[in-house]
Amino acid sequence: MSARAVFTIDGHEIAARPLAPGLHVVATPIGNLGDITLRALSTLAAADLIACEDTRVTAKLTRHYGIHAPLLAYHDHNAEKQRPKIMERLERGEAVALVSDAGTPLVSDPGYRLVREAIEAGYMVVPVPGASALLAGLIASGLPSDAFFFAGFLPPKETGRRKRLAELAAVPATLVFYESPQRLAACLADMAAVLGGKREGVMARELTKAFETVRRGSLAELAATFAGEPPPKGEIVLLVGPAEAEAPAADDVDALLADLLTRHPLREAAAEAAAQTGLPRRLLYQKALAMKAGEEGEDGAP
Repeated sequence: MSARAVFTIDGHEIAARPLAPGLHVVATPIGNLGDITLRALSTLAAADLIACEDTRVTAKLTRHYGIHAPLLAYHDHNAEKQRPKIMERLERGEAVALVSDAGTPLVSDPGYRLVREAIEAGYMVVPVPGASALLAGLIASGLPSDAFFFAGFLPPKETGRRKRLAELAAVPATLVFYESPQRLAACLADMAAVLGGKREGVMARELTKAFETVRRGSLAELAATFAGEPPPKGEIVLLVGPAEAEAPAADDVDALLADLLTRHPLREAAAEAAAQTGLPRRLLYQKALAMKAGEEGEDGAP
C-alpha cells in the first residue's frame, strides 16, 4: 500500500481502504474529473503502483485528488518492456492499479495483454467500473441500446475502412466507433456510401467536457455537414443505428404459418410467427385464421 493511502475531496482527507493483492482495473473520467467513483479513488490511493498510458495525464488526476501512489508508464510502445516489471510486482503480492488516459481500460488500449497474462499467472483481476465514452455516447444518442456492437477505430485508409464497414453492415445492432477529428468527414462519407445514407447516425464529441456536442441526422446529412466544416476538436464517438430489416415475402410468411399450424394451436402459431418475422401478431393471427378456415372448407368439400 502507498505510504500515504489517502485521497482528498473538497479539502477533506479520506483514508483509503486496504487493497487485496492483484491487478485492479480502474475506470477514470473521460473528461469531467467529477465522474470518478469513490471506489476508484480509494483503489488508486491504496495501490502500490499505478500503471498508466501517460504519467502526465494520470498525474493531473492524482494531484487533483491528493493521491500519492507511484506511477509507471505502460502503453503500446513500451508494453513488452514494462509488462514483466508489473508482473514482478504482482508476484511480490502487491496491488497494482491499471488505468488508461481516460475511461475504462482495455477498451482500445494495451491493457488487454496485461490482464491476460495476470489471469494466466493466477493473479486476481478486479474490475473497478466507471466512465466509458462508448456508453456515454450510446446513452446520449437516442439510438436503440438493447443491442449494440463496439467496433473501435476503423482502418485509416478508405479501402480498408469500406471493407470493414461492409462486414458490419448487416449486424442487427447499433454500431459504435471511435474516430479521430481529422478522419471524421471521410469516415462519414464512407459510412453513407456503404451502410446507406438513410441510416441514422450520431456524432458525439467531447463527452462530459465543457464543449460537449451531440449531432444527429441521417448518415448522408452528417456526411454533408462535416464535409463543409473544418475538422472538429476533441475525442469523437460515432454511432450508427441498426439497419432496417427487410419485410419477409408473403409466400415465405404463408409457408412459415402453415408449418407452425401443424405443430401449434392457432394463437401460439401466430405468436411464434410474429417473433420470427417481426410482423404484427394480430395480422398473423388473422392470416392464420383464414388459412385454417380454408383448410376446413377443403376438408368438407363434396
